[in-house]
Amino acid sequence: MVLKELTGGRGPDACIDCVGLEAHHPQPMVYAYDRVKQAARLETERGHALREAIMSCRNGGIVSIMGVYGGFMDKFPIGSVMNRSLTLKSGQCHAQRYLRPLLERIERGEIDPSFVISHRMSLEQAPAAYELFKHKQDNCTKIVLKT
Repeated sequence: MVLKELTGGRGPDACIDCVGLEAHHPQPMVYAYDRVKQAARLETERGHALREAIMSCRNGGIVSIMGVYGGFMDKFPIGSVMNRSLTLKSGQCHAQRYLRPLLERIERGEIDPSFVISHRMSLEQAPAAYELFKHKQDNCTKIVLKT
């Protein structure tokens, strides 16, 4: 709704889904429905973020998918994609291609990625760190483990 208001009712020219299969729906019943389907192996994905991107994008717009998907998704709005002439683009991040140049820029002080780090923990605390991140506790967004 907000995106439509911000764009005069059109919707954004492009939307990006960087979430993937771990997206959480704000409605507990919808979230529970998808969790049950996953447990029964009837679907592998929770496509809430992707559905939001598709439904929010303007007619003729572009939806880019960089999220982590690897299986079957229920409730995929293919009719909206087709009837509104949306372009879907997807692909894995080419992390190895960018890793060395990004690390060099960080070492030169051109980029400071520390703003994304919410927690620093010891390597021995890795199991607890994983649980903290998995359950989105204590405003956890990114953890750096140190030896």
